[in-house]
Amino acid sequence: MTALQVHLKSTGLILFSHVMQVTDMLHEVILTFRVGIPIKTLENNREVLSSVIVNRLLKQLSNVKACEYGYLLAVTKVIGIGHGDNKFSPQHILFPVDFSCLTFLPVDGEVMTGIVHKINENGVFLKSGPMNMVYLSSRLMPNYYYVSGENRTFVRDDLSKIEIGVVIRYMVFAVKWIEDRWREFRVLATIDADGLGPVSLNGLDGIEL
Repeated sequence: MTALQVHLKSTGLILFSHVMQVTDMLHEVILTFRVGIPIKTLENNREVLSSVIVNRLLKQLSNVKACEYGYLLAVTKVIGIGHGDNKFSPQHILFPVDFSCLTFLPVDGEVMTGIVHKINENGVFLKSGPMNMVYLSSRLMPNYYYVSGENRTFVRDDLSKIEIGVVIRYMVFAVKWIEDRWREFRVLATIDADGLGPVSLNGLDGIEL
């Protein structure tokens, strides 16, 4: 277990306390988040039920989506709720909430699956689990060539096709966290290895993405 700290004013996430690895890409982290409750919604005695604070926490987290330590998948435990104050916001009472959360962090070399949702002459974009920015460059799909037209496609000599809606088994080639309004990991994928490429779903009930 490693102690870390991070300050993220834009999201209200003020402290990243600990991270514990569950698998190569899943981690259990302990976070502290300032949860804002509008003062005008409080009773005269200003008491706030813990259930109200927890519900507000979940709502705020749904807007955060990810931080540099991974995509926020689920709150696993609320550890504690601190004393609220309005020093930082006159319209809200801010309560520091400690909680543990399961996160997903893409790792170089991991093999995953994704579905093609956009194609251009330079490559394709995949959706894979919580990730919407997995990019498979044409340089990392050897022996495929681009076919333009109404239905853009990458085709190989054996007629294997990569087109919109196709499921791809890929390897994570590189990962970079981008701190912008989308708050996404940019993942570069490759299919330049055995066992990678379009996945046939014939005879299968489905595949987990």
